[in-house]
Amino acid sequence: MFQIKRICCIGAGYVGGPTCSVIAQMCPEITVTVVDVNESRIKAWNSDTLPIYEPGLKEVVESCRGRNLFFSTDIDSAIREADLVFISVNTPTKTYGMGKGRAADLKFIEACARRIVEVSDGYKIVTEKSTVPVRAAESIRRIFDANTKPSLNLQVLSNPEFLAEGTAVKDLKEPDRVLIGGDETAEGQRAIRALCAVYEHWVPKARIITTNTWSSELSKLAANAFLAQRISSINSISALCEATGADVEEVAKAIGMDQRIGSKFLKASVGFGGSCFQKDVLNLVYLCEALNLPEVASYWQQVIDMNEYQRRRFACRIIDCLFNTVTGKKIALLGFSFKKDTGDTRWVSFHVVFNVALSHPYRFVMLIINRPLILVCVCVYRESSSIYISKYLMDEGAKLFIYDPKVLKEQIIHDLSQPNISEDNPERVSELVTVTSDPYEACQSAHALVICTEWDMFKELDYEKIYKKMLKPAFIFDGRRVLDHLHAHLQNIGFQIETIGKKVTATRIPYTPAAVCPRISASEPPTKKAKV
Repeated sequence: MFQIKRICCIGAGYVGGPTCSVIAQMCPEITVTVVDVNESRIKAWNSDTLPIYEPGLKEVVESCRGRNLFFSTDIDSAIREADLVFISVNTPTKTYGMGKGRAADLKFIEACARRIVEVSDGYKIVTEKSTVPVRAAESIRRIFDANTKPSLNLQVLSNPEFLAEGTAVKDLKEPDRVLIGGDETAEGQRAIRALCAVYEHWVPKARIITTNTWSSELSKLAANAFLAQRISSINSISALCEATGADVEEVAKAIGMDQRIGSKFLKASVGFGGSCFQKDVLNLVYLCEALNLPEVASYWQQVIDMNEYQRRRFACRIIDCLFNTVTGKKIALLGFSFKKDTGDTRWVSFHVVFNVALSHPYRFVMLIINRPLILVCVCVYRESSSIYISKYLMDEGAKLFIYDPKVLKEQIIHDLSQPNISEDNPERVSELVTVTSDPYEACQSAHALVICTEWDMFKELDYEKIYKKMLKPAFIFDGRRVLDHLHAHLQNIGFQIETIGKKVTATRIPYTPAAVCPRISASEPPTKKAKV
């Protein structure tokens, strides 16, 4: 059996960095090199301040960095020396051309494939780690076959990641399953066995699943689609609970105890965000449309539509409760990352892509080489629900004071300044948004406190202190249901509480009668343009 002794991972992001760090720790006899064209990112991986935050990741990196784990910008050398090459680059949703808004953009995957075949010799296993559409491996293989050399033998595998940000290290060390797909030929099965041997250092054989390549690729999309579907399903029930007096947490517990359904991903909230769910569901929608399955495409599109509806509905509820106007009002927004234990919001990744030669303008590689170059920078966005809540409130002229324990001020301002968020008016962000380093400062003199991320620290804040410094009536909008155990205490303090999927306040403070002032529609985002 072919034995893997050296691994190269192209892409030092949320997938490549943690995955290869854990492999290096669990397989001390294997040399692992993570490469990227982004020099500042590689410097960060080699420093005491890692470019991403994941619980336990720093300890893993420090335990093997410089021994059998290396981070480098020397991509060519790492590819040449490797027995196995992971492709862990971004596959963003296309923002132009055919499939815009749905299809995955595979230009970075293609760039890697062309570079690998150009600099490689001998036998290598090339493995997709990025989330890709079905039959992407076939595209890689066609590039390899069209540029083959007598001394070169490249085998293509699919090994999708199933990581959740915030628990990535735990997910890697104790995976539910490891999925490896490859050709059903003798050579393909040989490559599968070699990669299985790497994971068998710490993963039980029963949890390592082998399939054909297409099944592996589709399984990743389907898994994320199913998880997103569960979130949208319980969010749809949360709207019904608010209208009827039911509690979505009680409903979720009742249906989750049915073993056929299970309890995971039945947490109602302001909607899902992150790097994969929306992108993968849209990819699945496009795949179904391309294969002339419109009914299936429509079914999965509804998962996305419900997620957008939940965000709009929550923002409209804030405006409604604040006497149908938030113009000029200070609102404290606690939490900006898309989930706790991560600093990821709308992670912007700059990929530097170069033309191989001016005579071949279609051929891109992700590497600096000594030839005529054309530089192209591409941004990839990963969207937190907090960004959209902020957008809808800014559209109404609210003054936002934002606090998050892990997201940098520069990241928050950058995210909110994007054209589709700032309405092509980034100046309004500087006028309406203040980022603070103290949650109590954010809440001082605020009309409302809005929880958008389920950070544990928000359960332990001194809410009596906060209430005394807020304007009255003081509102709490809990978009993550993190304060359920404090509702009675908070009401005794004097807060008006609004949460997802439950009526907490028996009698709201009335404002203008509905007959005089129509309520804001929850079916459309706020559109009023405030003059500030």
